[in-house]
Amino acid sequence: MSAPANDRSGSSARSGNTFVGDAWVNFKRWNRKAVRNPFVLVVSLVQPIIFLVLFTEVFGNVAGGAVNRGLPGISYETYLVPAITIQVALAAAITSGVGLVNDIENGMFEKVLVTPMSRTAVFVGKTAAEVFRIAVQIAIILGLGVLLGADIVTGVAGAAGIVAVGILFSLWFVAFSNAVAILTRDQESTIISANLLQFPLLFLSSAFLPLEALPGWIQTFARVNPVTYGVDAARSLMIDQDVMTVIDVAWFGGTLDGVAPGVAVLVGLDLVLGAVAVVLLSRASSSDVK
Repeated sequence: MSAPANDRSGSSARSGNTFVGDAWVNFKRWNRKAVRNPFVLVVSLVQPIIFLVLFTEVFGNVAGGAVNRGLPGISYETYLVPAITIQVALAAAITSGVGLVNDIENGMFEKVLVTPMSRTAVFVGKTAAEVFRIAVQIAIILGLGVLLGADIVTGVAGAAGIVAVGILFSLWFVAFSNAVAILTRDQESTIISANLLQFPLLFLSSAFLPLEALPGWIQTFARVNPVTYGVDAARSLMIDQDVMTVIDVAWFGGTLDGVAPGVAVLVGLDLVLGAVAVVLLSRASSSDVK
């Protein structure tokens, strides 16, 4: 009779793991890992800062003319900052898959797989830690942008909205980089795959110039580019105008007409790619990562 009792005790102990508890454990672990390796945090932030400074100082006069033709009175600094916040989200999301590969290579991922923790909770906790880091980095960029002369017309509420759009944008690329990490189980392949997409996504969008100022073939690509939707939503909040260049709606009669379509597209992407990442994670077994 003692064996069944032991079985019940073990089953009870295992059932004591809750989804929230598992997610919280992973949230703390990934935050500690980030603090212990600040180099990754610095690298993912330095590149967007360089872009912000160089583009405003070197290309500001030329690009500012194109911006003013469509948005009179808007400085290029104000126009550019939302694009750099999306770049920060993109660059930081790339490191997510790299972190997972490190776990695979040092055997930590295999240990996690054999625990009774929910694999969905493992992914949610890891993503939450990265979202927290991305939010901090976007806030830093917004502060730096204001120091360089950008104007957040919508104030603190608008700044919070821009951070939220950046987070929403980052989620689909976090899921993508983790999916690549699980499929390749190789750090170099994960970095190359993510970086190959980063700059085409940025430059073939409305990030740095208005859509109408770009060549026709770039405009075609920009209309299906997630960066365009993220940038236009953040830029609408930045300047308190509907600047959505891809989907024309009149649901709210103001700034939200530029925010809502972008948010809707990003939510759809997040759900699809997030589901793919969770499925790949749930199918992973310890033998897969040895």
